[in-house]
Amino acid sequence: MIIKQKIMRNVSLTAHPTGCAAYVQEQLDYLKSQPLPANKDSYPKRVLVIGGSTGYGLASRMVAAVVGGAASINVSFEREPAENKVATPGWYNTVAFEREAKKMGLYAQSIFGDAFSTGIKEQTAALVKQHLGQVDLIVYSLASPMRIDPVTGQQYKSVLKPIGKTYTALSVDVPTGIVETAVIEPAEGTQVEETVKVMGGEDWQLWIEFLFGQGLLAKGFKTVAYSYIGPEITFPVYREGTIGKAKEHLERTAGELTRNMSIIDGEAYVSVNKALVTRASAVIPVVPLYIALLYKVMKEMGLHEECTRQIHRLFTDRLYRGSSVPVDVEGRIRLDDWEMRPDVQAEVDRRWAMQKEGSPMVGGDLDGFKEEYDHIHGFGYASVDYSVDVDPREV
Repeated sequence: MIIKQKIMRNVSLTAHPTGCAAYVQEQLDYLKSQPLPANKDSYPKRVLVIGGSTGYGLASRMVAAVVGGAASINVSFEREPAENKVATPGWYNTVAFEREAKKMGLYAQSIFGDAFSTGIKEQTAALVKQHLGQVDLIVYSLASPMRIDPVTGQQYKSVLKPIGKTYTALSVDVPTGIVETAVIEPAEGTQVEETVKVMGGEDWQLWIEFLFGQGLLAKGFKTVAYSYIGPEITFPVYREGTIGKAKEHLERTAGELTRNMSIIDGEAYVSVNKALVTRASAVIPVVPLYIALLYKVMKEMGLHEECTRQIHRLFTDRLYRGSSVPVDVEGRIRLDDWEMRPDVQAEVDRRWAMQKEGSPMVGGDLDGFKEEYDHIHGFGYASVDYSVDVDPREV
């Protein structure tokens, strides 16, 4: 079949296997071009990434492999391809990465299924025991709209909404580049609590406690989960909204995990990362406008990082720099330090004030936003002939 990109309401419904392989190779080539740290032998050698098929999770797996020579297991929920239906980009990314990892002589395996379930945790534990013995690092990078509680069987759904009052702000229609007003109604009923159940730290804690109980966490083990804070303009819909409550719970969980793992000198961290183009961020009102402006400013200042570069800095400058991990007063790793620099935010604010509803966005990098979104789905690569008939099952 000829695989074309199909986008509906800013969501890409398709992914290209050859293009996804090109994306993975591009990231691996970048990592291989970087000098290896002098203390690379102290990097984790046995890594579990929960949600390791796209975004920060995939980047974590690639950095661990290239920089530290780590064997890795990924757990993620992906749709596999069929004769006339493409897989999710995460499925194609995973196949491409594991093919390259094995060329590097590294063990790399994935379990596709519901990471929230007890069954998948048990399956993962068995795989760790058989092939890794123990793990040195667990990266928790799940982003899901829904979770079924493994004990009660109750279903919970996450929403991204403000709390208490309607939120109104400028946004940008990505396909047209026209600035528009976004209006988001506040959370209702149990939506706050449900979002915390899905996106908070409960499942992260269940994973760590389960594997700890199985004796599968190595002495000096580390675990890290990813979060975001962002600028004041997005606070009502993000940090002060439903997802913000979930992230606060995630951050509290890190402290509790560190205390619980003290017997093996374990450490748990939340890394607050930079705003990036992801499959989710493209559909969050207000966020595309902010990211387009931020990208332009940070590129002009020589500060821009995408997922792989960001996680490379996390490993080399934070988690495994050879001394204590630097954190803020709340105990969080702040990889958003460049994004939140006063000069960066002041310039983003200045450009935000230039926007007018109904007019084209000015002063931003919407082309860069679109290109990055295309690339994470395997589209937009000059090296790929998108007119070629391909079997979506053959990668």
